[in-house]
Amino acid sequence: MLDLFQQALHFFTHLPEHLEGFIRDYGLWTYAILFAIVFAETGLVFAPFLPGDSLLFAVGALSARGSFDVWTISLVLFVAAILGDAVNYQIGKFLGPRLAQGKGRRIINARHLERTHEFFEKYGGKTIIMARFVPIVRTFAPFVAGMGAMSYRKFVLYNIVGAAAWVSVCVGAGYFFGNFEVVKKNFELVIVAIIGVSMLPMAVEIILARRRAARGSKPDQPSV
Repeated sequence: MLDLFQQALHFFTHLPEHLEGFIRDYGLWTYAILFAIVFAETGLVFAPFLPGDSLLFAVGALSARGSFDVWTISLVLFVAAILGDAVNYQIGKFLGPRLAQGKGRRIINARHLERTHEFFEKYGGKTIIMARFVPIVRTFAPFVAGMGAMSYRKFVLYNIVGAAAWVSVCVGAGYFFGNFEVVKKNFELVIVAIIGVSMLPMAVEIILARRRAARGSKPDQPSV
């Protein structure tokens, strides 16, 4: 288990090297591989562990070096993000009634589902856009929307806007900043920082939720 974690950590913090290896080994098929990764991370509710923000940042940095055509790869990732969320919405619509009956709990992380519900309660439909920048919530938001939190017509609009914002911001940041000398020399730390910053909203939400729960569980003070 430790070896698997170390391999995953090495992959996440050395994304440019791995992506360059994919390009050497698979050529244009690398576009299809990246499409599949983004589609799975956004479309399969059991795959929230796949890289998202950091992957797009690395793709932007390699695009600046000429490894990818930035417009083509951005379009590929944009389509993958839209289709992933659309499929996830339909999965949520299909599994929603079964989850209400207590079925399917083994394949769905109940805590992740609960956190995403809290996001919807706080931000409404904008959750679909905001969740693009929050790991795990990004994967569960369209699922929860499909369970009944949002009509499909409204979901489509938020899905397109969110995908466009996510891809343009992350790939654009990598394209413009990824090849600064200080970033190139400390790329591993930058990737870790991106992961940390993207996890921050969810961490804050968890802390606030625990505080609210703690306040709610305190017994009423006896009146004097």
